[in-house]
Amino acid sequence: MMANLLLNTDNALLTFGNQVHLFTDGHAKFDQLIKDIDQAKRHIHVEYYTFAADQLGHRVLAALERAAERGVEVRVLYDLSGSRGTTYRFFSHLEELGGQAQALISSAKARFNTPRLNYHLHRKLVIIDGDLGYIGGFNIGDQYLGESPKFGYWRDSHLRVEGTAVLMMQARFIMDWNTTCRRTKKERMDLAGDYVNVRTTRLKNPDRSMVPMQIVSSGPDNDNRAIRRGYQGIISSARHYVYIQTPYLIPDDAILESLVVAAKSGIDVRIMIPPMPDHPFVYRATEYFAHYLVSNGVKVYKYDKGFLHGKTMVSGSHLASVGSANLDYRSFRLNFEVNAFTYNEQLAGELKAAFENDLKDCTQLNEEYFDQQSAWRKFKQDFCRLLAPIL
Repeated sequence: MMANLLLNTDNALLTFGNQVHLFTDGHAKFDQLIKDIDQAKRHIHVEYYTFAADQLGHRVLAALERAAERGVEVRVLYDLSGSRGTTYRFFSHLEELGGQAQALISSAKARFNTPRLNYHLHRKLVIIDGDLGYIGGFNIGDQYLGESPKFGYWRDSHLRVEGTAVLMMQARFIMDWNTTCRRTKKERMDLAGDYVNVRTTRLKNPDRSMVPMQIVSSGPDNDNRAIRRGYQGIISSARHYVYIQTPYLIPDDAILESLVVAAKSGIDVRIMIPPMPDHPFVYRATEYFAHYLVSNGVKVYKYDKGFLHGKTMVSGSHLASVGSANLDYRSFRLNFEVNAFTYNEQLAGELKAAFENDLKDCTQLNEEYFDQQSAWRKFKQDFCRLLAPIL
């Protein structure tokens, strides 16, 4: 049922023969990513909301420069708003070596003169040689390694994928690159030839570790809201439990009611959120909706170990989603997002176990927790709830 929903909403093909590794720690994820970049033979395509010009950003950039120097095609797509402080000069040496980099919004002037001001490239994708890909919640920046004094340990989720799903990730990158080329006049890409090569040896003798997967996109360029519908489908089809991690809990009415209906139907609905704001207005709205959900039977937890940034949903024995989309209006309507929806017992079990392990570092929110908050804080929560559609 879910596969048909996503196929009919986003033309998301169900792919097979995928081997998947789950990362929940930034050091492990980026160490492996840099290793994979250093082993690339043909092309590397990178797409991130944040590509910071800090220590991690320079590490990743240096790996990309090494690849370009040995003749690998390198293309980088990033978001100007999410990469504040990163200028075009940051990529100048990469381009001297033959690589290419461009921002979704191509100039500072465009920030003020186009209706796209509020639209952001929030996707996090890397595709290497057409048969290896990364998808999830980590951006490129030191704070994603837990090296921010403000946020401390950074808890996120990301998938390393080998197999046919990478073709769909590659197609997503090419469409995003070519759309941006209309303004930057960079070299366009053609979805053909070497870009769609997948080593067939990876598809032989499939076993339980092989993960059926759909790569699902959404954004302000269409009204299908495919990821939101996918989330609602997981919640609505849950029979025993649904576990959700999201840094921003600002659901629209459809998702909100789906969560309440599931909880009141006896489904074990649990949502984990961060303990602190990275955007104050957004966090106060998150607190408002957390209180509403708690009062309607949903279990909400505050992750106390550091900042929770993962965007995951898992239900039942095999159904899960990992990607860039938060449970909020912005991800549903204003951001360009991409998620992997997966159908595999082993991966679902890993995500469920990771959630349950994180519970050891959580505080469960209850009515007493909210009753003890000051009147001023409650006012801010009510006020920010009114701003929810634009947060």
